[in-house]
Amino acid sequence: MTFWDFFWLMLWAFVFISYLMVLFQVVVDIFRDKELNGWARVVWIVALFIAPPLTALVYLIARGRGMAGRQQSAVAASQSAAEDYIRSVAGQPDPASQIERAQALLDKGAITAAEYERLKAKALA
Repeated sequence: MTFWDFFWLMLWAFVFISYLMVLFQVVVDIFRDKELNGWARVVWIVALFIAPPLTALVYLIARGRGMAGRQQSAVAASQSAAEDYIRSVAGQPDPASQIERAQALLDKGAITAAEYERLKAKALA
């Protein structure tokens, strides 16, 4: 095997892997898009089975602008859900509820105004 054989092998391997990544992104985007009805999804998926490279190219041209927005929305929703889960498991309430509890303690006279301010600053930090 010569250097050029290896070079072309690596180049075609890169192109093939890139093509697969684009194809998978298109399939994920088809199912992620809430604006696309069921029949349109079926048409895109069938077209991907019949002529995958051409269909992927047409999809990227026709609907490519919205792909990034849908990806960002999915990532933001996933991150928010993970953060909410971590907060619930860690038992660390949100700052508003911490300040509310400190205010209730201050109103009952259990803590002083200085302690309330310290708890409030800690909750907001």
